[in-house]
Formats: sequence, structure tokens, C-alpha cells
Amino acid sequence: MRTQRLYYDDPYTTAFSARVVERTHFEGQPAIVLDRSYFYPTSGGQPHDLGTLEGVPVLDVVLREADDAVLHVLERELPAQADNVHGEIDWARRFDHMQHHTGQHVLTQAFIQVAGAHTVGFHLSAESVTIDLDKPALSPEKIEAAEALANRIVTENRAVRAWFPQAEELARLPLRKVPDVHGKFRVVQIADFDVTACGGTHVAHSGEIGLIKVLRAEKRGDTVRIEFRCGGRALRDYAEKHALLSRLSAELTTAYTAIPDVLAKLREENKALRKELKQLRGALLRNEAQTLWEAAEPRNGYRLVLRAFEEREVGEVRQIVQQLIAHPATVAICAVAGPKAQLIAARSDDLSQDMVAALKRGLAVWGAQRGGGRPSFAQGGGVAATLAQAQAALQAAAEAL
Repeated sequence: MRTQRLYYDDPYTTAFSARVVERTHFEGQPAIVLDRSYFYPTSGGQPHDLGTLEGVPVLDVVLREADDAVLHVLERELPAQADNVHGEIDWARRFDHMQHHTGQHVLTQAFIQVAGAHTVGFHLSAESVTIDLDKPALSPEKIEAAEALANRIVTENRAVRAWFPQAEELARLPLRKVPDVHGKFRVVQIADFDVTACGGTHVAHSGEIGLIKVLRAEKRGDTVRIEFRCGGRALRDYAEKHALLSRLSAELTTAYTAIPDVLAKLREENKALRKELKQLRGALLRNEAQTLWEAAEPRNGYRLVLRAFEEREVGEVRQIVQQLIAHPATVAICAVAGPKAQLIAARSDDLSQDMVAALKRGLAVWGAQRGGGRPSFAQGGGVAATLAQAQAALQAAAEAL
């Protein structure tokens, strides 16, 4: 049963009545087919309309290609006696789609005229609106010029016409895009600017699109993806960014135009502070390592440092161990207690003890097997261990020397 799609001629109507001609299901949800409908089904990069039928929310609108019927997927079944239904279109969503689909036509033609870049993909959703252009790169100047041309077409409030031309008229139209279909197809024309085949919903005049704003350009292989906003979405995007800039300006106590310079200065200061902090931290670790080495008791011709740490970064402990074994005739075995405990066993190059064997003896106390290294430096762990268990692992490792 072919559904009469009323939005083709009138995308502005939001309330209508229709007759139920079929009750069915789609992907487990109840669905109905109407003899006539203003609900737009997902197609051509444009999402479906939302709204209600007899007060029941419409969750999805799908075109059944087998018979050109429009399936209205519902939240729940309609009453059995509902043969004639009242429909309501979510106008805010519909108009947003109308603005962006018409805006896409304008922006697409603008990129053709400014940069010779043709649209090869279009995506419209609640989160983003994009077109993909058949160029590997576009300069910022070209993008700005296309945006400026698009907005000039908007301000000129050009008429937008959508219709099904007869064959003779169709042959005379300078179509930007010809669909691969048989028979008649719908054409959308923006007066003296763009003519293309399209089945979506559009505004009647370009001024209704509102502002067209390009947000970003992203290289994607051999194409460039342009993300943009129109109308209400563009205004909301501006409002959000203006509010953010205002907060930053207030917090930095500077004009918003000076924020980049202030951030650059803060970045340099942060870099210098991080360098200074690294130097100070290194000095503290060297001092801590020296204190541990001096306190270590001599054992069989070498100094043995055993130390268990709690709530300490493993990286810092590793640095301490490296400082310790920089001394000659030194063995350092350190443990870090915690949910992912670590054991480090190392020696100076002038000794011959096998630190991998010592490590494995210590890890056995924890029941851990993940670990290894070279004879002079080994590390492992990754299991939970208390401070007492860390100390027990140290003693077991030392016994293997």
C-alpha cells in the first residue's frame, strides 16, 4: 500500500488526520501504515520525524521499499477501534531538519563555486551536521569564502521550490546531482543558485535557514569533512561559546581578545615550573637514596638496602633504586605496597648476584608470577599486598642472594 507523502508539497503542516490501512510490527514494536502522512521517514541523510498518532509517541518512521509504504513505529499499540487517527508532528525537530537540509544545499553549492569541491556525503543528527567534500584539503580562506557566500544567499531570502518536474522541464534544469532512479523524481531549487534532486524537507525561503556557521574542517583520507550549524543550533553554539569565553575572561581578568596571549604566558610559566619541580624532585630522590645507602649494613662485601614503601609512586621508587645501584658494591631490594604492589630487585654492575632469581623468590610470597628483567635489574608484581606482606617479600628476596 503506497502512502501519500504529504510533506513533499507541504512541510509546514504539523497536524493532520489519516486512515489506518495496515497494522504490523517493526523490530518488535507495533507499527501502522496510513493512507496519507506528513511524517518524514529516514532517508537521504535526514533523520525521521517524531510526534504522536492518537497521542501515542511515534518512535521511528521507516519507508518500506517493497510497496513504498511509510511505517509509523509506535511506543505502544493503538486502540483497536482507531481506524482514523489524528497525527501531530514535532515541529521543533522538523524545522531544525528543514533548516539544516536546506542549509546543506546552500553550503554545498557555495563550496562548488568557491573551491570546486563537491559534496560526496551528508550526515544530519541531533549531535552533528556534516558534509564530506571530494578534496584532500581546503585552505581556511576557501572555507571562509564558502561560508560567506552561503550566508549571502541566506540574507537574500531566495525562494526555495520543491516539485516533481515533467520530463521536458527536467531536461532543461541544470541539476547538480542526478539520482540513479527510474521515472519521475523530486527536485529542490534555490532560486538562481542551486538545483538538485532531493526528497527531504526544506524551508520555503533561504532566510528561514538562519545563520550558517562552519565549526571545523577535518581531513578524512581523500576527503574533507565540514561540520556546520544552521539557525537555532548555530545560535545555541554561539551562546555556549560566548558564555565560556565570558567565564574565562572573568577568571583571567582580561578581555576575551587577550585570552590567547594570557594562555600562552601561563603555558610558558607552567613549563618553567614543571622543569623546576622536576629538578627539585630529582634532588629529593637523590638525597633520599643517599640516606638509605649510608644507613645500609655491609653484607658479604656489599651494602644491602631493603625498604618497603606505602602510598608511593612506583616510578619514584624505581628512580631511588637506580640512584642506589649507581654506588659500587650495592644491592637494593625495594617494595611498594598497595592494590598493585611492585617488587624491585637490582644490583650495581660490579656484582654478580642474579636479581631475577631474587625477584621470583620475593614474588612467591605474594603468589605473583608476573615479573622479570635482566640479572642486574628485575621488577614484578601487580597483585594486592599490605605493608607487612611487602616486608616479607623483601626478606624472602634477600635470602636468595
